[in-house]
Amino acid sequence: MRIGAIEAGGTKFVCGVGNEHGVIEDRVSFPTEKPEITMANVVGYFKDKQVEAIGVGTFGPINIDKSSPQYGFVTTTPKPGWGNFDFLGALKAHFDVPYGWDTDVNAAAYGEAVWGAAKGLDSCVYYTIGTGVGVGVYSEGKLVHGLVHPEGGHILTRRHPEDTYDGFCPYHGDCLEGVAAGPAIEKRWGVKAVELPPEHKAWEMEAFYIAQAVAGSILLLSPRKIILGGGVMHQLQLFPLIYAEVKRALNGYVQAAEILHNIEDYIVSPGLGDNAGLCGSLALGLDALTNSRK
Repeated sequence: MRIGAIEAGGTKFVCGVGNEHGVIEDRVSFPTEKPEITMANVVGYFKDKQVEAIGVGTFGPINIDKSSPQYGFVTTTPKPGWGNFDFLGALKAHFDVPYGWDTDVNAAAYGEAVWGAAKGLDSCVYYTIGTGVGVGVYSEGKLVHGLVHPEGGHILTRRHPEDTYDGFCPYHGDCLEGVAAGPAIEKRWGVKAVELPPEHKAWEMEAFYIAQAVAGSILLLSPRKIILGGGVMHQLQLFPLIYAEVKRALNGYVQAAEILHNIEDYIVSPGLGDNAGLCGSLALGLDALTNSRK
């Protein structure tokens, strides 16, 4: 099979072609610009690939209600030019194939459930912590959508006692994304996150915020695996700090060996690495093709 995959991020688009085994055979990336420029690049990439279906995992919020006239639209994103953009419509004008459609983080969660760190498990929560913060939820063998879809990057957080930064989210100020995403680190400390040394107190503060969200997911969803991805999580010194903060936040309330004794195997990096989103989009496309043949 030849399945197209699109990981549409706020900073860059990654497009690829893969097979039913989750193997990405070809890929390309380019910056996320205005829709007309970006989508022209997407169409140009796929025009000679002869894919049988295309899966899309995109930044959001998005409309995933198939009964809605706006199904396939990006909705209230602050990304300039992309608000109320008919993403799927722009693709369907060029390619008459089945489409999978979901958020980029739900796609990543799905990729990890099918081929990655949560393979064989019936649930996982995937966080991407980078330019923004997103959360994908896979529960009892399926992706969670609900009223719209999870937007866990915008949950409210308890403030770190030493944090005086107001937060940068244009909607909520000091929500999780507003205080823990890469731009928040840069604005708070005056340099990019990658320039901060591992021992800098910024990482203790970052772990405090991430751990609050993780503890909340454990209490609310009880997932069998929590996966932390995105550019900020390339700072591996964060993991032991997060482990300690999660245990402190839960304070022994959740009596599970995975948390009390083996937390390093419970809260993990993506098994698919930076391919989680693209592989998840591939899985979405594969599902769309399979469903179209029923």
